[in-house]
Amino acid sequence: MNKIALITGASSGIGEACAELFANEHYDLILTGRRLDRLENLAKKLNTKYDIDVVVSSFDIRNRDEVLSSLEGLPSKWKKVDVLINNAGLSQGLDPIQNGSLDDWDTMIDTNIKGLLYVSKVVSNWMISNKFGHIINIGSIAGKEVYQNGNVYCATKHAVDALNKAMRIDLLPHGIKVTAIHPGAVETEFSEVRFKGDKERAKKVYDGFEPLVAVDIAETIWFAVSRPAHVNINELIVMPTAQAAASIIFRE
Repeated sequence: MNKIALITGASSGIGEACAELFANEHYDLILTGRRLDRLENLAKKLNTKYDIDVVVSSFDIRNRDEVLSSLEGLPSKWKKVDVLINNAGLSQGLDPIQNGSLDDWDTMIDTNIKGLLYVSKVVSNWMISNKFGHIINIGSIAGKEVYQNGNVYCATKHAVDALNKAMRIDLLPHGIKVTAIHPGAVETEFSEVRFKGDKERAKKVYDGFEPLVAVDIAETIWFAVSRPAHVNINELIVMPTAQAAASIIFRE
């Protein structure tokens, strides 16, 4: 029987890259996200290409009732989750705190913190019952340092960093591994979402240097997951060679 990985935010970017990599490693997959059509297309592709089982569960991670009902509604065989990848997250806006949008703040807090908690609450209890599991929390360099106009986004990723440490302490007696992966600049939909669909502004974020790509982070996650049973990677910070800190990037 294949192991099972549950990946949030699997319809694009790092989540999609993780789905492809874990499918190649013969994991069956639970793919979650809001864009049902993209999830279904990805599931069909991975099922055909790798001959694995894939189930899709589409919900808005900010909605507690949707998260709980969607996950708890899965058949019991899918609750034997070996790896949870808490990937769903976003940034909205890049304004100084006095000009920030309250709606943007709510979206980031509800997605990056509360959504992660909702999913982790359900799946960690499955893992406790199963007596095995590994939780991967996707943080950010923004969870390690604060940069100009990053304010609330940085605060949410600092919260993820703290929750990662808290999960490791609380789940330690149950033998459940907990790991945080903190990427620097990764070229995905991230900047386009931050700038609310302004593709030209988003593209300029990556001008003049080679950023990370989604598969770089997926491979880092796989490294952490594939360690021997007695080894846990607590956290890893992964940066492009051209990036020394959150706001220090060498551009040609």
